[in-house]
Amino acid sequence: MDWNLIAIAFTPYMLLVCLLGVTLGILWGAMPGLSTTMAMALLIGLSAGMEQNSAIMFMLGVYTGSVFGGAISAVLINIPGTPDAVPTMMEGYPLAQRGEGGLALGTAIAASFIGNWVGIILLISFIPVLLTLALQFRSWEMFLLALWGIAISGTMSAGDRPLKGWISGWIGLLIAFVGLDAIHGVSRFTFGAHVLDDGISYIPLLIGLFGLAEVLRVLPQDNPTGIPSQVGRVIPPMRSLLKYSRAAIRSGLIGTIVGAIPGAGANVASFFSYDIGRRLAKPEERKKWGKGSYEAIVCAEVANNANIGGSMLPTLTLGIPGNAAAAAILAALELKNVVVGPTIQTENPGLIFFIYIGLIIANFLMYGMAIILIKPCVKLFSLPQTLILPMIIPVCVIGAFAVRLSYIDVYLMLSAGIGGYILHRFGFPVAPMVLAVLLGPLADENLRRALLLLEDKEWWFVFTRPIGDILLVVVLYTFYDGIFRRRS
Repeated sequence: MDWNLIAIAFTPYMLLVCLLGVTLGILWGAMPGLSTTMAMALLIGLSAGMEQNSAIMFMLGVYTGSVFGGAISAVLINIPGTPDAVPTMMEGYPLAQRGEGGLALGTAIAASFIGNWVGIILLISFIPVLLTLALQFRSWEMFLLALWGIAISGTMSAGDRPLKGWISGWIGLLIAFVGLDAIHGVSRFTFGAHVLDDGISYIPLLIGLFGLAEVLRVLPQDNPTGIPSQVGRVIPPMRSLLKYSRAAIRSGLIGTIVGAIPGAGANVASFFSYDIGRRLAKPEERKKWGKGSYEAIVCAEVANNANIGGSMLPTLTLGIPGNAAAAAILAALELKNVVVGPTIQTENPGLIFFIYIGLIIANFLMYGMAIILIKPCVKLFSLPQTLILPMIIPVCVIGAFAVRLSYIDVYLMLSAGIGGYILHRFGFPVAPMVLAVLLGPLADENLRRALLLLEDKEWWFVFTRPIGDILLVVVLYTFYDGIFRRRS
């Protein structure tokens, strides 16, 4: 245990930075029509000017706060602030209509706190195992792993039409290939524009695809109505929380496991846990589902918060983001020249331990700030969307420009925003594209390096590596399942 890192993490400045991230995350997640990924993509610009430890604490605070924040608007005004808060909305709003909105939110806060703890504990428990396994990966295995991450993201995020998810991923790969290649320094897809020799920055893409595109999509929608004037008691009695302890543990495991699957995301974890919870609930409790069930809120909120720890597992050990929000964490680390993956412990000693501490601190701060911010959020929701959403556009521009102080990045963000809006209108998910942009260099460099190493060997030599064989089967099965299983 590195006591110096603990001392650094608990300095007043670090606590203040984390508190700022948590507060902004809660407020952002609570605003109707926005999302955790959008908050991460836009606020990453603020972390660019911070030193490494401060940036990590800030982004972990934003991540933790924004995941819970969606529950506030879901319960109070029947509009989920984030997509994973939809099950919470279905159960919390009926409770708010009966004057129990405060208890519903208090249950959501406690469930989020528990869910974060489950995710953190499992993250700490399994990272050493995954790091040991990851050290066995060579170029061929890393290529297959990156390819599987893109494929599974397309399958999970596109619903019954995985082909659209895969197409989005292939577009992301093409974007990732722009610029000078890492092995021979050959210019690719620049069309003579030297400004593209360094490649296309992924942060303006993140901001455009998840920020500006979301504004363009949500702005034409009608304003929400029906904000309750009283939320009542907020902190629920301990007896009622202990009553749902079994559902909380089960949902925490589900959320963590789903979070470790690249591209699945907190919304998948939330709905999956909600559905399993309904099936396993006692008959008298099951009758309340859809009409205002506290157990249902526990299932949904524990799962989507445990998803944070789960998403960090593949992000830190393999360099593959568990979801788009974790991709923003990965981008923030890369801005500080931190290379995550199997060698993270040797190249950045103590970094993982610092992230553990950051998640724990952010969880405690989230619990306190969530209780404090509930009533102010009621007044925030009285502002019309036509006022709130246009204010996000300058934030998008500033966030894109701040990374490299380049107007090219601003134009790139605007193009990505328009492109993301068009893709959404035609039913193409953008999460696979973001993952492909991040994983594209990893896949490209490792495939070409593997081909160079295998140049003097027989073609069947590639099948002599057990881990590579397993990953190849997994990749092929992912495509098979997406093509044939979903037709039935």
